[in-house]
Amino acid sequence: MATQQGMSSIDIRTMLYEIRERLPLWIGKIYQYNTNSFGFRLNGEDKSKYNFLVECGRRAHLTDNLPDSPQNPSGYSMFLRKYISGSRVLDIKQYGLQRIFTIKIGKTEKEYNLIFEIFNEGNAVLCDENFIVINPLKRLHFRDREIVSGTEYIFPESGTDDITIESIRTVLENSERDLVRTLASDFLLGGRYAEEVCRTAGYDKTMNPAEAEPQTILNAIEELLSRGTNAVITKSGCWPYPLPGEEPVSSFSSFNDALSAYFPLPQSAAKDAKKEKLPKSEIIRRRQQEAIVNFEKKIAELQEKVDAIYENYQDISGIIDTLRDASSKLSWQEIEETLKNSSLPAAKSIERIYPSESAVDVMAGGKEVKIFINENPEANASRYYGEIKKYKKKKAGALVAMEKFMPKEKPAKKRQDYKPQKKKWYHKYRWFVTSDGVLVIGGQDAGSNEDIGKKYLEGRDYFVHADVHGGSVVVVKGETEIWDEVAEFAASYSNAWKAGHFNCDVYAAKPEQVSKTAESGEFVKRGAFIIRGERRYFRTIGLKVAIGLQLEPELAVIGGPESAVKKTAAYYAVLLPGKFEPNDTAKKVLRELKKMIPEEDIKDLKTVLNTESIAAFVPPGGSDIVEVVDMTKENS
Repeated sequence: MATQQGMSSIDIRTMLYEIRERLPLWIGKIYQYNTNSFGFRLNGEDKSKYNFLVECGRRAHLTDNLPDSPQNPSGYSMFLRKYISGSRVLDIKQYGLQRIFTIKIGKTEKEYNLIFEIFNEGNAVLCDENFIVINPLKRLHFRDREIVSGTEYIFPESGTDDITIESIRTVLENSERDLVRTLASDFLLGGRYAEEVCRTAGYDKTMNPAEAEPQTILNAIEELLSRGTNAVITKSGCWPYPLPGEEPVSSFSSFNDALSAYFPLPQSAAKDAKKEKLPKSEIIRRRQQEAIVNFEKKIAELQEKVDAIYENYQDISGIIDTLRDASSKLSWQEIEETLKNSSLPAAKSIERIYPSESAVDVMAGGKEVKIFINENPEANASRYYGEIKKYKKKKAGALVAMEKFMPKEKPAKKRQDYKPQKKKWYHKYRWFVTSDGVLVIGGQDAGSNEDIGKKYLEGRDYFVHADVHGGSVVVVKGETEIWDEVAEFAASYSNAWKAGHFNCDVYAAKPEQVSKTAESGEFVKRGAFIIRGERRYFRTIGLKVAIGLQLEPELAVIGGPESAVKKTAAYYAVLLPGKFEPNDTAKKVLRELKKMIPEEDIKDLKTVLNTESIAAFVPPGGSDIVEVVDMTKENS
């Protein structure tokens, strides 16, 4: 039974069975509406067309209509378009009886596997033909598996996937629960379907599982799975076929139709804001109001984690002591293997491990809490108090911004008033200015990395670098609240872009942690630095660069994170890792920008707008232009 919280394994099985009957299919447009929701335009034989909607962690089904397409395509949707748009769906199948399904895709001579996880927080993972992860929607680490680029996708070990006489006998003989709970959890049937299997088999659901006959249970499960579709919606949920005691409110010719009627379409907030055509001041006010709500939600979540630490003080203190002692004798890899094979409740409560931070995620009172093992419970709670303080400060700032008088926009200057940007010391490096006005600089090679790290890292600056071999040494010249822009800048101007990756980790350190002095017997090459002490990490940062033309207050080509560039650029292009070399990319960007600029202005801008000025902001390696934006029209 599907509820508003999500679909069961049998619901997914029935939904996929109906889609398989429509094969072969070809993938058209791909959209991402929010963090977890995707829409696929599918083309079938005889010019038939279908809309496939997936909400990771909740539901998947065909639908009559998809939500309005987002104004700005997400990085992950553009990544999927690059790999699988126009490809053929070779197969679509469920993994055992788990809430996971795989779309096998063929494109030219290559095959891909697009995996969707419809449980917990959900995920989407594109793999090659051997199930090696190319790029996941969410980069995750668990005790028994991890989902990161370049590793094999391991299906989670949850329940019994193959339902045979042998597997049923093993489960029934070793279970310590009653029959219905054993069927619900070990065979992933869920409570209502497990009860139906007991009823069909003629067994009391509370009986000892060891007393049940495996063949009888197998026959009842197979009978349940073989029932034809007679989809209905009842007061309790959406069913592929009604069970005894469920009174249909409405009936449908297919389960996909029923699911489409039952679940609301996901929201695309950006599209709704565009439709309202609100004044800019009102849009900003609403955004601040939404930010305040999010800050309050974050503060409440953090406070719950603090409460969970103190409410489970003894358990957490014991975990810290045990892991601290273990880490002095074993490697983190050995600790992780030990925890995976342990049946102790304390070990089972550890969800993830962060070896580089000497930290773990612990389930405490139903809350996932990150615990640093070199600190006591009070110090761990203080970390969350620090986060709470930060969000309270942001909330106060947003309240002030809401109340501010919104000045009228200044009339645009005539083109003859454009003033070319004066040369600054940092223009010989990569650079941008964050949305809150802080200068960020980055090296272009080993020599400029050396200069930046030695000459310009000082005081209250920050040293930032992608967590990969090779990349810009990035220095933040002052305090900023917009760390996502800084991290995106460091990630994009690193060898992760050159390798064709779409995300990577980034870390930051303070000046006193950065040194050119190596340990005895080691050598620090030109442009490299030694970082000592604890680093601040930013995980799974997307790679994306915007390059545009700024008209005011000075005429200049600018580049960096899109959110920073769009604040001052009149026109800009967005790049993702791709196939065109840097020089070719610069020429293509120049052509795209010129297309948007009025012809009468081109002549006055050519001293600033040229291939050389654009090439300074193009990342190393191949790139593709995925979007061009005319802000003069957006703001009109």
